Amino acid sequence: MERKGSEIELPGFRFHPTEEEILDFYLRRAAAGKKLNVDIITTVNLYLYDPWDLPAMAKMGEREWYFFVPRDRRQGNGGRPNRTTERGFWKATGSDRHIRSSVDPRRLIGLKKTLVYYRGRAPRGTKTDWIMNEYRLPDASNSFGSAPTPKVCISFSLRLKKNDAVSN
Repeated sequence: MERKGSEIELPGFRFHPTEEEILDFYLRRAAAGKKLNVDIITTVNLYLYDPWDLPAMAKMGEREWYFFVPRDRRQGNGGRPNRTTERGFWKATGSDRHIRSSVDPRRLIGLKKTLVYYRGRAPRGTKTDWIMNEYRLPDASNSFGSAPTPKVCISFSLRLKKNDAVSN
């Protein structure tokens, strides 16, 4: 697969951050407007694309790709994110999972939502093998950690996976 000229060539390097690293290092830095010395995760409004188009937009990855995604909200529906694409939609598979610090398990560092891509329109789409793990930071003013509220435009980190079983 050919990539852009700005791709980082580091033989043997594999980017496999833990959930804690995604939230506490990469996403927290992006939310604070701090840049990394190495550009590893790109910002993409992934809802403008179908999932099979996204790997070519990632900085790196073979079976998992990482993106920062600007928050996109529908008009007039109470602030729910718009997760529809031209050919389908992302559907949540359950409730948000709390991600806690390994050093201090009482400290909530973020939340994770798992979504599956369906071709077609809701509610009658056809399930695909594309899976997205969406991470977001909790609201700093919420000491109980129950309702996450993004503080900046870049509010999600994305780990996109493609299962081997089926293409597209």
